[in-house]
Amino acid sequence: MKSLLHHEKIFILLSLLVALSLGAGIGIRDPSPPDEPRFVLSAKHMVESGDWLVPHRGREFYAEKPPVFMWLQATAYTIYPNWKIAFLLPSLLAAMGVLWLTYDLARRLWGTQTAIYSAAALWVCIQFGLQAKRGQIDMVLVFMSTLSLWGLLRHLLRGPAWGPLWLGAFAAGVGTVTKGVGFLPLLVFLPWLVTRRFTAAQHSVQPVSFWRYGVVPIAFVAGCGVWLGPLAIALIADPDPALRAYAGELLFKQTSERYVNAWHHIKPVWYYVQVIMTLWLPGALLLPWLASRWWQQIRAKHSDHWVLLGWCLLVLIFFSASPGKREVYIFPMLPALCIAAAPLLPELLQRRGVQWMLSAYVGIFSTAFFILGLSGFFELNPWAQSLADQRDIPATAMRSFVLWLLAAGIVGLLLLGWGRLKDSSMTVVLFTAVLWTTYGLGLTPSLDATSSAKALMMRVGVRIGPQAELGMIAWREQNLLQADRPVVDFGFKQSWQSQWDQASRWVIESPQHRWLFVLEEALSPCVNQAQVIAIGQSNRRDWVLVPGSAIVAGCKTPKLADTGEDAL
Repeated sequence: MKSLLHHEKIFILLSLLVALSLGAGIGIRDPSPPDEPRFVLSAKHMVESGDWLVPHRGREFYAEKPPVFMWLQATAYTIYPNWKIAFLLPSLLAAMGVLWLTYDLARRLWGTQTAIYSAAALWVCIQFGLQAKRGQIDMVLVFMSTLSLWGLLRHLLRGPAWGPLWLGAFAAGVGTVTKGVGFLPLLVFLPWLVTRRFTAAQHSVQPVSFWRYGVVPIAFVAGCGVWLGPLAIALIADPDPALRAYAGELLFKQTSERYVNAWHHIKPVWYYVQVIMTLWLPGALLLPWLASRWWQQIRAKHSDHWVLLGWCLLVLIFFSASPGKREVYIFPMLPALCIAAAPLLPELLQRRGVQWMLSAYVGIFSTAFFILGLSGFFELNPWAQSLADQRDIPATAMRSFVLWLLAAGIVGLLLLGWGRLKDSSMTVVLFTAVLWTTYGLGLTPSLDATSSAKALMMRVGVRIGPQAELGMIAWREQNLLQADRPVVDFGFKQSWQSQWDQASRWVIESPQHRWLFVLEEALSPCVNQAQVIAIGQSNRRDWVLVPGSAIVAGCKTPKLADTGEDAL
C-alpha cells in the first residue's frame, strides 16, 4: 500500500508539472494560422448568432470539419468570456485527459509503477506538447480516440467490462463527428480476434455474448448522433440548398473523397517515418531497443502487445495508404505506443546507451537554443534579421524571441549537467517542461502580433479611420478575426473575379466611406493603381488597401489566376 501511494504521488506531481507547463502562456497570445483563426471564427459566430448547428467562415458555411471542436471553444467562451483563453482551453483539458487515460489504462494492464512510465513517455514526446499548445482539433480527437481505446481494451484485455466497452464505442462515434477518422479505435477488434485464436489454445476464454456486443454499433451510432442527429432534423425541416450542399461536402467530399483522392498535402508512402523520427522525439530514439523487445512479446503471443501494436500498425497502414498525409494524422497512435512501451522502459532506461542517447537529445536541443539565442542577440549571424524581414517582425519582438531562446538553452544545459549526476530520463522530463513553458510564455507571444495578423489589422483600422466601412477580398481567417470593426466579406471560396464583382457593386454605393482590404496578388486591373496603399505584410503575404474612389466605374474584373481558397 505504501508503494502504491508513493507511485500515485509521483503521477500527481507529474500531472502538476504537465499542467503548469502546458498552461503557461494561455491567455497571452491570439489565434494564429493555419487552423486556429478559422475555428475561433466559427465558434465566435456560434456565440454571437446563437446558431450552433452549422459552423460559418464569414458569410459562408464552413464545411471542412464538423462543429464539435467549435462547440467546445464556444462553450469555453460562454463560461469564461475571453477568446485568448477559450480557444486553447479544449486542447489543454484534452491533453490532461489523454495523459490520465494513458496512465490509467497502463495501470490496469501493467501496474501502477509501470503506468508512470507510460504517462512520462507520452509527455516528453514533442508532438504531444505541440498539439496541447495549439487551438486545433487534433488533441480533442486524440482524447476521444484514447477514451475509446481505454473503454474497449478494459473489456477486451481485462474484462468482462461491458460498461467501458459501450463507452468506448460511444466515444469512437463522438470522435468521428469531431474529425472523420474518429472511428479508428474500433479497428482494435481485429488484432483482438487474432489473439483469441491462440489464447483459446492456451487457456479457456469467455464465451461471446452476442447481444451485448450488439450494443457496440448502437453506442457508436449514438455517439455520431450527437451532431448528425440535429443535422438530419435540420435537413428534413429546412429545404435550403446551401445547407444540403454543406452536408454533402462534409459527409462525402471531406471524408471518403479526401481520403481516396486527396487534393492537397500529397506525400510519399514513407512520409510518416520522418514524422515519427522527428515529432516523436525523444521517444523515437528508443525504437531500435523497443522494436526487438516488442518482437519478443509478439513471438511469445503476449495478447496485450498483440492488440496494442496490431492496432497501431493498422492505423499506420490506413493513413499511409491515402495520398494525402499530415503529421497529425498518426498522432492517435502515440498514447497506445507509450502504453505498449511502458513495461519495457524501466529496464531500458538503465542501459548506458539509452542514457547517453537521452542526454544527447537534451544537449543538442539546448546547445542549438543557446547558439541561436546568443548569435541572434549579438547579431553574430543574420538568421534573426532574415526571419524578422521575412515576417515583418519588429526589432523589440525579435529581441524578446532570441532572449527566450537563449534562456531555454541555458536552463537546458544546466539540467543536462545536473542529469549526468542524477538521471537522464528525469532530465528529459524537466527539459520538456522548460521547452513548453518557454514556448508559451516567450516564443509565441513574441511573434504574436505578426503571426496572428493583429498588427496588420491595427494598421488597417488606423489608416481608414473609425467611421469607414471595410470589405475584404482574397482574405484569410486571421484578417477577418482581427479586424477592429464589422467586415463585409464576399465569400471565402468564391473566385477572386466573383469577389471583385460583388465588392465593386458594394463600394460604388458609398465610395467615399468604403475601403477594400486585398491580397496584393489578387488586385484587379479595374483599380486605379495610383490610389492603392500598401498596408504591410503578414503571414508571408503582402496586403493592400483600395479606397472606394479607386474603383474604375464600368470596368469588369477579368478571370484572375486563382482557385479561390486553394490559391491561398
